[in-house]
This record gives sequence, structure tokens and C-alpha cells, in this order.
Amino acid sequence: MDPMTSGDVWNQWPAQPQVFLGLGALVLAYALASTRYRASLVRLGGPVPAWTGPGMQGPEVRGTITAGHVIRFYVGILIAGLSLGSPLHTVGEGYLLSAHMVQHLIITMIVPPLLITGTPAWMVRPLLRWGPIGAVARTVLTPIPALVIFNGIFLGWHVPAFYELALAQPTVHAAEHSTMLLAALITWWPIFGTMWEYPRLPYGGQVFYLFIQSLPPTILGALITLTSKELYPTYFMAERISFLSAAEDQTIAGLIMWIPGALGYFTVLTGIFYVWVEKRPASDGESPFRKVDPGRVRQRAATVVTAPTTMP
Repeated sequence: MDPMTSGDVWNQWPAQPQVFLGLGALVLAYALASTRYRASLVRLGGPVPAWTGPGMQGPEVRGTITAGHVIRFYVGILIAGLSLGSPLHTVGEGYLLSAHMVQHLIITMIVPPLLITGTPAWMVRPLLRWGPIGAVARTVLTPIPALVIFNGIFLGWHVPAFYELALAQPTVHAAEHSTMLLAALITWWPIFGTMWEYPRLPYGGQVFYLFIQSLPPTILGALITLTSKELYPTYFMAERISFLSAAEDQTIAGLIMWIPGALGYFTVLTGIFYVWVEKRPASDGESPFRKVDPGRVRQRAATVVTAPTTMP
């Protein structure tokens, strides 16, 4: 990497044509699927049942795309582009481990839910039902394989030998980020998935799943934070571009993985737990995940309060 002043580093936008070509291809595919090829995708996807799962807004309406879908998808693409093609990438690639950890959390915790919930089921159904891809999807889009695949890839890339290789070889670095993003899409599917064929977990299962998912970044972050060993030599040999020493940067990087990494999962977990509790079946045997009728609840409460009391 060419030497530069700290001011240049913080303002340098990296030349990452493969990033913008990849994201641009996704944008183009989404735009064409939403317009020119919508009818074809709906026809190829076939019929769907009038079914809905936990957290879904209702049965799927084939061919429908809302403003919410479009906004979430394009915001996800924008965040991914800023993470992978901004000065954050330059700083994280060769100067600050903490910046690289922020980048990894963005592409594994923020971008995937936006892309999944921004893509209607009818748009991806023909692909996920097609031949070999369908066979793989039936396996990997289930909770245990999703957990194993994501954490194997995510933790594996943080092994010092592989991490240093990715920093030294741009092609390997691109593979690192691509596989992390793909694995993150898989691991978030049981929480945000949109297809009945590969359903979301029930609310209780989602809570447990996210709790288990929070453990690997907690363990990894704690190991990075508490060790006194220089884990990634690149950052210890790099020019200091901030007030942090290399050891302090490594400690903060571990804390970023440890606290925000786990907190992200717990934030989603808390929201799901709240919805789950609100939709628990009532004592009179109403079905689970019902929509609460406030008027009925108030009427029932008034009946209890005004009921006459029989004295012995």
C-alpha cells in the first residue's frame, strides 16, 4: 500500500470495481424483476398457499411489491456499498482492526435483514426452487445448518492466518466479504425469511436461535479483547493514523465484536420476545398469534368489574 498521510487515509475512497459491479448487478436484477420480468417470475414460481408465519404481515400476494420492499432493498445496497467502498474499507484494510470489525458487523448484521425483507418471495422463488439450488436451499435455510455455516465462515475468517491472507490478497479479501455476506443471508433467514417453503421459526424458536447466535461473537470478542498477544501483525506494523496504539486498537476491536456484536442479536431478540408475549394464547383457549381486539378486551374487563358479588 502506498504511504500516505493520516489525512489522506481517512479521505481515500478505495478503487473497488468488483464491489460496485456486484452491487450494480443486484440493483439491475431487482429493477428488471420488479418490472419487465415480474409476470414471468410469478408464473415460474407457481401457486402458493394462503399461509402466513410468525412475524409475517399476512398470506403472500403473488406479484406484489410495496414501497417498503423497495426502500429496504435499496437501503441495504447503499449501506453495503458505503461499507465496502468507502474510507472505512481503506482504514480497516491496512490501519485499524477496529474499523475492519465495524465493517464486518455491518455486512453480517445490518445489510442481510434489509436485503431479505426487501425482496418479495415471488421474486426469488423460481431460483430457490430450481434443481440443485433448491436442493441446497432446503438444507441450508433451516436453523442448525444456518448457524453452523455462518459461524464456521465468520469465525474461520478471523483465524489470524486466514485474516492476514485476506489483508494481503485483494481477491481473497473479496472472497472473505462475499462469503460472509452470503452466510449472513442464510443465517438470518429463519428470522426474516419470506417464503412459506422455507418458513421462519416460531417466536419461541426465534428467541432461542438468536440467543445461541449471540454466543460466537461474544466469545470471539472476548478472546480478542483479553489476549495480550498480537493477533494480526498487519495492524501492529501499520502507520498509526489515530490516537490509538496498536494494542489499544486490538482491544477496542474485540469490544466492538463483543458488545455491539452480541447486542445486535439481543436487540432483535427483545423485539421478537415482546411480540411473542403480546400474541400468547389467552386463557379462554383462543388460538396463538391472534390479533388482539382492544374493544373486546375492554368489554371483558368491564364485565368482570361490574359483575354482582354474591354474599354468603
